This record gives sequence, structure tokens and C-alpha cells, in this order.
Amino acid sequence: MKLIIAVVQDEDTDVLTDALVSAGHRFTKISTTGSFLRTGNTSMMIGVDDAKMPGVMSILQRCCRRRTQIAVPYSPALEPGLLYMPENFEVEVGGAVVFVANVARFERF
Repeated sequence: MKLIIAVVQDEDTDVLTDALVSAGHRFTKISTTGSFLRTGNTSMMIGVDDAKMPGVMSILQRCCRRRTQIAVPYSPALEPGLLYMPENFEVEVGGAVVFVANVARFERF
């Protein structure tokens, strides 16, 4: 058995959860925030049998697409009363960061 932890952008969460439910997978969603852009993410914990892991990975790849967006930088004040704001910049977002761990024991009560 495997535990898949997938961190996905909030924009992809609805499509991903619908696809996982349609395929019969159970999961737990946790609201998280990314550190770089300080935007909303969802971390999903998905427990699957080893044989079903490729199917879940396929759903993640299909539903969590990468795209670009304009980022407004966050900069702390360099000196009291001054705020350095560099120009907006384009950054790639989306996709998924996925961790897969072996599960030594699983029980449902």
C-alpha cells in the first residue's frame, strides 16, 4: 500500500477531486498555502493499493496542468517607511508536487 501526498494549486482542486471520486478513490484534503507566491494550495492524502498507484498518478497528471501567471512580488520594508516593489514578473504555476510513501500498516475504524 502507498500513501500519495499531492500538493496542487487550488484552481485544479475541483477537477482533481471529481476525477478521483469518479475513479473510486478516497482521499483527505487539507488547505495549505505556498511559501513563494503565498497563494492557496490543497494538499491531498490518498491511500491506494500498489496496483492502483499508476491510475492515481495518471489522474494527477491529467488534472493538474502547469500554466503561467503574473506574480506581484512581496517585499518586506528595507528601511522604516520604505517599501521596495520590483516589477511584476511571470512565473510558472500549477501542476502537482507528489510524494509517495510506503505504508507499513493501515486500519480503518
